[in-house]
Amino acid sequence: MKVAVVGATGMVGEVMLKVLAERNFPITELLLVASERSVGKTLSHQGKEHTIIGLEDAVAAKPHIAIFSAGGDTSLEWAPKFAEAGTTVIDNSSAWRMDPDKKLIVPEINAHELSAKDKIIANPNCSTIQLVMALAPLHKKYKMKRVVISTYQSVSGTGVKAVKQLENEIAGIQGEMAYPYPISRNALPHCDVFLENGYTKEEMKLAREPQKILDDRSFSVSATAVRIPTAGGHSESVNVEFLTDFELNEVRQLLNDTPGVTVQDNPDTNTYPMPIYAHDKDEVFVGRIRRDETQRNTLNMWIVSDNLRKGAATNAVQIAEYLAAHKLV
Repeated sequence: MKVAVVGATGMVGEVMLKVLAERNFPITELLLVASERSVGKTLSHQGKEHTIIGLEDAVAAKPHIAIFSAGGDTSLEWAPKFAEAGTTVIDNSSAWRMDPDKKLIVPEINAHELSAKDKIIANPNCSTIQLVMALAPLHKKYKMKRVVISTYQSVSGTGVKAVKQLENEIAGIQGEMAYPYPISRNALPHCDVFLENGYTKEEMKLAREPQKILDDRSFSVSATAVRIPTAGGHSESVNVEFLTDFELNEVRQLLNDTPGVTVQDNPDTNTYPMPIYAHDKDEVFVGRIRRDETQRNTLNMWIVSDNLRKGAATNAVQIAEYLAAHKLV
């Protein structure tokens, strides 16, 4: 299978290449695509040197699959050009997620919706993916009414510039700022840009994307997204009100039985999910599972995942695996 990775030199692009190799995705030809300033440079992958090419050359090469992680503007302009050439695009930006004609896919939940006609497929927001991985089995059993989520998101979700800002601040170096304030020893209640309703784009993604993925608008999500000084891994404090009651042991069992979800929940041994343990792993970790004692049928839990892997690269590669396995490309 001929595969193009668009944005191959970026933080997520590098992880995509790593995940493709780890999962032995059947690649006969790999095209590494980046912006004009990187064209002609070489990048090593699995012991082989690849020359980086531009978008026009990549479209002309007609890959079977193009995995995009190059920003929304690039996706809006170039994904349709790849699609017209017969390539199936898996896009990691927010460009196509809420387009009613495009599928928003978390493979464990809704890959069955995909068909050969889907030439542009959207990869959800990193915070959304780990959230719905935990919510999906519970919603199926108990039916969600309302979800309140507060996130604790790592600087890697912003990109290389933000990671460098944190490293500089820890080292006491004055450098370029990705954020309007210091991030070291701080917490910024500000992920993405503010909208007219007072929420950020990140918070509205968390409100809308789960409804589309689960194909259900009967529940609502209210989010507050916060950036914290961790290098990698997003954490979420989640409060879920259900229409029907639940037993905590059954909740733990449902989550344990969900592919891609690992329960870490034993207060007696201080066992709970943390970004430091989620690093470089593909699972979504769930813990601090307990009943909300202030309201009926309501559950609290804590969800952690590596935002660059399951939150981005791994989810995209899993979509590609599904397409290949079901001969949809």
